[in-house]
Amino acid sequence: MDIGVPKELRDMEFRVAVTPAIVQAMVEHGHHVYVEHDAGKGSGFTDSEYERAGARIVFSTEEAYLRADLLVKVARPTPQEFEWMREDQTVMAFFHLPSARVNKILELLRREVTAIGLELIRRDDGCAPTLRPMSELAGGMLPQIAARFLQNDQGGKGIFLGGVAGVPPAQVAIIGAGTVGCCAAKAFERAGATVHILDADIRKLRNAIEKVNGRIITMLAHPANIRKAVSFADVVVAAAREPGRRAPIVVTKEMVHSMRRRSLIIDVAIDEGGNVETSHPTMHRNPVFTEGGIMHYCVPNITSVVARTATHAISNAILPFLLEIADEGVDAALEKDRTLARGVYTRDGHIVNKDLAIQRGKELQL
Repeated sequence: MDIGVPKELRDMEFRVAVTPAIVQAMVEHGHHVYVEHDAGKGSGFTDSEYERAGARIVFSTEEAYLRADLLVKVARPTPQEFEWMREDQTVMAFFHLPSARVNKILELLRREVTAIGLELIRRDDGCAPTLRPMSELAGGMLPQIAARFLQNDQGGKGIFLGGVAGVPPAQVAIIGAGTVGCCAAKAFERAGATVHILDADIRKLRNAIEKVNGRIITMLAHPANIRKAVSFADVVVAAAREPGRRAPIVVTKEMVHSMRRRSLIIDVAIDEGGNVETSHPTMHRNPVFTEGGIMHYCVPNITSVVARTATHAISNAILPFLLEIADEGVDAALEKDRTLARGVYTRDGHIVNKDLAIQRGKELQL
């Protein structure tokens, strides 16, 4: 099979979908891999490394698309990239279609693209093997992000996460005890902050206690508790997700305005539309904005600035699925593997993901 690996076109997106080692594994299975020139530069991989692994270097994103039966990338394609997709092509990426513009979904349907969302692939037990590494990495990065934007020189309130003798540490409220939330809780606790974690599922709260060895405060995530936690927090991490659906709004504008001035919101769910009513996407080049005196960090691709680590993590996670599709063909792979099949958004000109069809059906006139 012909496999394309384009360079990511979005601003400040340094990741690439596969490492040279993963390319070598695909080539050893008899497949042709076309990697765009400098696609791995942001992650520290050179064209010569890809060539030694057996890849063929192409010199435009368009060529990477046009040569590929299976195209694999990281971020949701740009409008230009949608125009380069071939009919009946299979594209794997973090699509996040529940929060995408409707014209992008329509383009996938018109071109009869098999769009596989890496964020949507789920095992029977609910585990997300291709999303989990990014969630773990993003959660672990949050204390360093919070520490930076709590500084006075960044417009923050001048608080050190861990406190010092006689001065209490920062108060951190995390909404959502999934992978991001639990990893963030553990990282903030290690940084010395006082951590409160909220979730509507008591089982997830018990799991969070076990993962952080009990050194956190848990609260059930109903509106009164969320309002209370937000009001005293120096940092609010919004990380509530519903697989395959737009992220729910759990922090209202009223709650934001109840926060102490120059506090910080990190809306990790912004790639799925966001958990905070006042949020809108930002970029690493200009990552924060202020609304109602509260700083908002709403970068969808948080892990792109640790691209070397992120690329290794993504590559390791997607390799089994890449080989499955390439070795057996997309039809056989989807029929055989329910885990992979759950990741399909569109196929043969139809939306096959029920949640997306229900959520966006009216806009698409389905």
